[in-house]
Amino acid sequence: MSIFKKKPRGSLVPINADNARTRDWLVLLEASTIVGPQRGKLRVALTTQERKLVKKRRLFRKTEQFLVVDGYDPRIHALYFCPQLYKNDDGALIPLSGDEIGQLMAQALEAGAIEKRPWYEPSDSVPEEPVIKHTGEMEFDSLVVDTPVSPKVPALRPVPASDTDRAKK
Repeated sequence: MSIFKKKPRGSLVPINADNARTRDWLVLLEASTIVGPQRGKLRVALTTQERKLVKKRRLFRKTEQFLVVDGYDPRIHALYFCPQLYKNDDGALIPLSGDEIGQLMAQALEAGAIEKRPWYEPSDSVPEEPVIKHTGEMEFDSLVVDTPVSPKVPALRPVPASDTDRAKK
C-alpha cells in the first residue's frame, strides 16, 4: 500500500458493493435549484454508465465502496441506479438514452422532492433527511413506463402485483 496515493477528484458517495459491480445507469437528480414560476422540483444533473470507484479498507471492518461524483452535495443531490429501459415501438424494443431515463425518474420522484429554499448559511450542517422523501407509493413491484402526454402527467406508475404473482416467488 502506497503512502503517496493520489486523492480522487470529487466527492465520495457510499454505495452498496452490489451496486459497484453493475453496469446500470447512474442518475444524479438535483432538487431545489430551479427558480421561477414555471419550474420543476427535480432536474437531471448527470446520467452515465461510467463510474470511478474507490475502496476504503479499515482494520477489523468490511471494505467500504465509494463512488466518486464530481460536485456531489447531499443538500441538493440524490443518487439512483437504474437498469437499461426500453421503449416498445411497433414490436421493436428501442433502448432509452440516459437523459430519457433520467427525465422519467425525475417525473416519477417529483412528488417526493422536499420543497425548501436553495440557499443555506455557512454554519448549516448537512441535513438529516434526503432531498427526496421515500414514501410507500414509491415501492414498485413492477413498473410500466408510459410516454408522457403533458409535463404534469407522471411517466412512471406503480403496478400492484397480484397475490398469485407473489405466491409464485
